[in-house]
Amino acid sequence: MDALDRKILTELQLDGRLTVTELAARVQLSVSPCHRRLRDLEREGAIRGYRAVVDPAAVGLNFEALVFATLRWEDRDTVTAFEEAVTAIPQVIQAQRLFGEPDYLLRVATSHLVAYQHLYDQQLAKLPGVQRLTSTLVMKNVIAERPLPEG
Repeated sequence: MDALDRKILTELQLDGRLTVTELAARVQLSVSPCHRRLRDLEREGAIRGYRAVVDPAAVGLNFEALVFATLRWEDRDTVTAFEEAVTAIPQVIQAQRLFGEPDYLLRVATSHLVAYQHLYDQQLAKLPGVQRLTSTLVMKNVIAERPLPEG
């Protein structure tokens, strides 16, 4: 991957709806080579897909929490069961496995505190293998979405 590929990626992260013609102009390349590079980036997996970035508040998701999960055991079956169960909860909009403690960081979006409390009691606290959950409430998203750095 060279500097031109990185510039293409940066431009698409800023605006994924660019036409190939617009993208080519922004990266100062003619359309055919730009299109070829774009297809190569998609085929190689550097570009995993295209999507709309939706404002959670605009769709009634005004409450966000970060949940730290520590598992009792970290054997393969427990980790697999936990990850499958987390994947099935639509309000978990991001989940990351961590080194050390805690074992997981979950980003959860709900409409309000009572909805979060219900989700916590009925689903999160019952996740397989959970020893401890700790929640932190998000006061404000300072950086919600940002393009990946070039280097």
